[in-house]
Amino acid sequence: MFDAIVVGSGISGGWAAKELTEGGARVLMIERGRNVRHGEDYTYEHVPPWEMPFRGLGDRRRIERDYPVQSRSRSFDEASAQFYANDRDHPYQVEPGSAFSWLRGQQTGGRSLIWGRVAMRLSELNFSENRLDGHGVDWPIRYADIARWYDYVERFIGVSGNRDGIDSLPDGVFLPPFAMNCIEEHASKAIKANFPDRRLIHARTAVLSEDHGGRAKCHFCGPCHHGCSTGSFFSTQSSTLPAAEATGRLTLLNDTIVAGIDYDPKSKRATGVRTIDSKTGERRTFTARLIFVNASTLGTLHVLLNSVSEAFPRGLANSSGVLGHGIMDTMKGPVVTGTFDGYDGFQPVGNRPAGIYIPRFRNVGAKDADFLRGYGFQGGASRALWTRGVDLPLFGAELKRALRKPGPWQLMLAGMAEPLPNPRNQVSLDPKQTDKWGLPQLRVRHTWSDNERRMVDDILAEGEAMLRSAGAVRIDKINEIKPGGETNHEMGGAPMGHDPAGSVLNRFNQTHDVPNLFVTDGACMSSSPCQNPSLTYMALTARAADYALTRMKQGAL
Repeated sequence: MFDAIVVGSGISGGWAAKELTEGGARVLMIERGRNVRHGEDYTYEHVPPWEMPFRGLGDRRRIERDYPVQSRSRSFDEASAQFYANDRDHPYQVEPGSAFSWLRGQQTGGRSLIWGRVAMRLSELNFSENRLDGHGVDWPIRYADIARWYDYVERFIGVSGNRDGIDSLPDGVFLPPFAMNCIEEHASKAIKANFPDRRLIHARTAVLSEDHGGRAKCHFCGPCHHGCSTGSFFSTQSSTLPAAEATGRLTLLNDTIVAGIDYDPKSKRATGVRTIDSKTGERRTFTARLIFVNASTLGTLHVLLNSVSEAFPRGLANSSGVLGHGIMDTMKGPVVTGTFDGYDGFQPVGNRPAGIYIPRFRNVGAKDADFLRGYGFQGGASRALWTRGVDLPLFGAELKRALRKPGPWQLMLAGMAEPLPNPRNQVSLDPKQTDKWGLPQLRVRHTWSDNERRMVDDILAEGEAMLRSAGAVRIDKINEIKPGGETNHEMGGAPMGHDPAGSVLNRFNQTHDVPNLFVTDGACMSSSPCQNPSLTYMALTARAADYALTRMKQGAL
């Protein structure tokens, strides 16, 4: 018997394993996919695309067959495909009239190997808006409850950034930021001068700008999602897994699917985890005093919904009936790009691992738009490459000459918006479709509301206004909203809340119904900020593990 079981080895699962083992617990970490060893298994880390079989684009027929969903991820390519789930082997269903791309990394480290590495805090505004505007479950915590855990996580993982003093984006414990390029510096000054409520700042990024904690600073080799053997960006492999293994109290079990969690109605506790060996089909049950479910949002909901019993016929810890309802994703899609003249003498150097960010400025302090909540911009400046030849009105030798030198500088601003919590967006178990192991497939329903659609026009208009204020000579816009899931920020479905009748988890990520069961991945979120959420998952996990260990040592679990 183990003291604790952690389901999943991604960003939050790795943190759970680290904190629990360092706190003295003997931990079993169960991973659905294969083991990926740090450095050794980053097959294409420094292989240029022209040395890959399909020049970095991948086998089109194989992608269409095995990765029709995963290939929608912006970091999917021939080199990173190994870190994505095979859609043919791991199917799911989408309800008619919906669109949702479930992007999954099924291996040790999960999506910590392919995440965008932007690490930003939620603000007091994010934790209080559900109560203020009446949408979603009131968060049972506020910024003050989690601030020191943000500090704790940032000190360990290493976050590069600048202390900017912006209320809607709290400052953290930072390493020096990666320098902006000439266009970003120019635009930052222009936006600050013309829009007093807005700032273009360095993106806060979980990539090391200097040596830190035994890991080497980034040397700009890129692209990061092919693997980072120097550990310059935070991943389970580079950081939390070595820390947990160093205790001698971690057991990692790969290629193992969690079919469900057992529940004892007499003790009112979860007693163990039922598993299936994905290669042999062998079924086993592992027991523990404490269970953390960190299988990524939809994976976690799948496990809990499939853990039915006489006590919980609608899924484990689901006396409220809320489980699976209110899934969210950061809305993205609208993009504004400005082209700049007069900087032909400047050229980017290396693959900088960070971009720029314009924090939320709408509905901060007072309502100033025809929608609720708000949005930010992520992006960066670069010089157009040879692919711009597709749009040049040139041919033959003239075209070749034009493409021998870099194109003009461009600054791209991509809108990232906060959706309203919507209980109609949900996941459930499909009553007919099963996977190859006989488990019900997950069924997803997700649509964007009119509130999110109203943000699009404002994103495009304000993005253009800021670029024009910086002197852009040409503006290009993409007016669209990506399907849910494609931001890779899916969350919700097992929200934290005060009232057990309207939420699944309490203020410490402990299920209201089952005291020794915790959920600290994205499923726990009560709302979806426009900021990237991964840092919050890590901080909540560290906080919950500390609470769980204390309660376990007191004999309460």
